[in-house]
Amino acid sequence: MRGIDKRWVILGVLLVAAVALNSRSIDLSNIGVLMLRFALLFPAIILHEVAHGYTAYLLGDPTAKRMGRLTLNPIKHVDPVGTVILPIALLVMSGGAFFFGYAKPVPFNPRNFKNERTGMLLTGIAGPVTNIALAVVFGIGLRFFPETGPVWLGYVFTGLYYFAYFNLVLAFFNLVPVPPLDGSRVLQWFLPDALRDAYHSLERYGFLALIALTWVFPGLFSAYLNVTVEPVFRLLTGMA
Repeated sequence: MRGIDKRWVILGVLLVAAVALNSRSIDLSNIGVLMLRFALLFPAIILHEVAHGYTAYLLGDPTAKRMGRLTLNPIKHVDPVGTVILPIALLVMSGGAFFFGYAKPVPFNPRNFKNERTGMLLTGIAGPVTNIALAVVFGIGLRFFPETGPVWLGYVFTGLYYFAYFNLVLAFFNLVPVPPLDGSRVLQWFLPDALRDAYHSLERYGFLALIALTWVFPGLFSAYLNVTVEPVFRLLTGMA
């Protein structure tokens, strides 16, 4: 278990149990589309993380480069729980309607930045900005996609559709200002030093707080997506 946080191992076990209890809810007739959606999650989260590391590198921090994380090789970024167990569990539990995931965070050392506060802001925002840029390119591309064609063209359309949507979900989810999400790197730029230190101290509890909020208020995440991702996706693609 070396190198894996035991909290995420426990979470993984619970999610696997949930999958076993809900395995009959998924529509296996659409397994091809579900596998495509799962596969498209990888480039979205990998590019998100590489953007963090490369921005930090441009700002003077070589940590990610030294650790071999400025690469598109998915093996370097896979998190056992966040990249595999969590998305599969959510996919099954929702009957194929929704899933989410994350990669191993790219390490950076803010002390290497000339301006630590601004460096953290730019490094933090780089991931969501990358996802939004990808969503813009592929979302607008859907507007020019032919309405009819061979079967394989339908799979290409489905891939573009979900890739644009996933990137928006990743961007807006990470912009939530709860440490250690990227939105916290943005908010810290506006906080006074004393309050900023206290805010950063919450980082170790951030993901647990998000899980608790999702558990207590199951419609909260969907409501957030409805007022952020959905209108932007409609604007880009022209689809209702």
